[in-house]
Amino acid sequence: MASQRVFPLSCVVQQYAWGKMGSNSEVARLLASSDPRARISEDKPYAELWMGTHPRGDAKILDNRISQKTLGQWIAENQDSLGSKVKDTFNGKLPFLFKVLSVETALSIQAHPNKELAEKLHRQAPQHYPDANHKPEMAIALTSFQGLCGFRPAEEIVTFLMKVPEFHFLIGDNAATQLKQSLSRDSQTVASALKNCFSHLMKSEKKVVVEQLNLLVKRISQQVAAGNSVEDICGELLLQLHQQYPGDIGCFAIYFLNLLTLKPGEAMFLEANVPHAYLKGDCVECMACSDNTVRAGLTSKFIDVPTLCEMLSYTPSPSKDRLFPPTQSHEDPYLSIYDPPIPDFTVMKMEVPGSTTEYKVLVLDSASILLMVQGTVTASTPKAQATVPLQRGGVLFIGANENVSLKLTVPEDLLIFRACCLL
Repeated sequence: MASQRVFPLSCVVQQYAWGKMGSNSEVARLLASSDPRARISEDKPYAELWMGTHPRGDAKILDNRISQKTLGQWIAENQDSLGSKVKDTFNGKLPFLFKVLSVETALSIQAHPNKELAEKLHRQAPQHYPDANHKPEMAIALTSFQGLCGFRPAEEIVTFLMKVPEFHFLIGDNAATQLKQSLSRDSQTVASALKNCFSHLMKSEKKVVVEQLNLLVKRISQQVAAGNSVEDICGELLLQLHQQYPGDIGCFAIYFLNLLTLKPGEAMFLEANVPHAYLKGDCVECMACSDNTVRAGLTSKFIDVPTLCEMLSYTPSPSKDRLFPPTQSHEDPYLSIYDPPIPDFTVMKMEVPGSTTEYKVLVLDSASILLMVQGTVTASTPKAQATVPLQRGGVLFIGANENVSLKLTVPEDLLIFRACCLL
């Protein structure tokens, strides 16, 4: 568009092994909808769609009036488009990476460091921790989305210790007793006992882990074959994870961490030091620009058990407390705002009824990236004569303080997500 501050983007597809295959993936479906020329291979995984700036996947600008540049290159030359506060706070760079994820295979037991720890890890091991930034994340479900997030209430963990002897064996009698006795004590005592238990598990000898896991898998498989329920010990999930990662210590983490199944539109926020793993489903994800991840299981990547055990927040809470509900905008009845307690990003969801002929996007003092998940519109601004057609899978960059109007060209409901930075 003539203003050159609002333009469509061609995004980057990442085909990691844990992604969903072919057109089963929401990533692939969005890609195919936005570009009729895109050929989807049914025998390849489509894991992530990246919308933003990143050394390994910088979005390209789809506007003939702007020379062939990536979004990162263009922002470097047009820093005012970020918004004055964003530009000054984040040194002239877009502070977030916006994504769509399609997960078929569990995606590592992990946590992300805060800024202080990130700086330390980067100094000590830059080959594993490539930058000095923190990496808070938010996942908003597009389909039913399953993940692990935060420590379960200690009472639940104690129950698993009684019901799953293989789990108890790896924790050990002393640590298990300490956790049980802490239930009647203060939160600091519980946290200390929980850290002791989790550390015992994660630092178990590989041979012993494999032996106990094989015993548990055999026992659960026999119960399933006999038609007995194994729900009380998360049996189906245990078998699923063991099939994906045979002999992996991370299989036992399900007895420590909350299991969440998000409905479309529900979200979880993953702040620093919160253990988590994505298990299955499709989601929109927004994260601070960083590649710092501390892993300890369900992965083939670098594992750093001592750092993970030391850094984690050992504050147990019910699974419902891990949900991150949006707030409803007072200015726009169709707008929900997921605004986490960090400066790097905010995500907005717009659900606009198909009976609406035109929808005005909220003006922000921040650059933003808009993703069409459902609907067909043309985008226009007062400064530009040309319009940009957007349909399912289309992505639009909007510079700070730009007025953008979306005219519905097909009378169907719109579902739009938008990442921005509200300072």
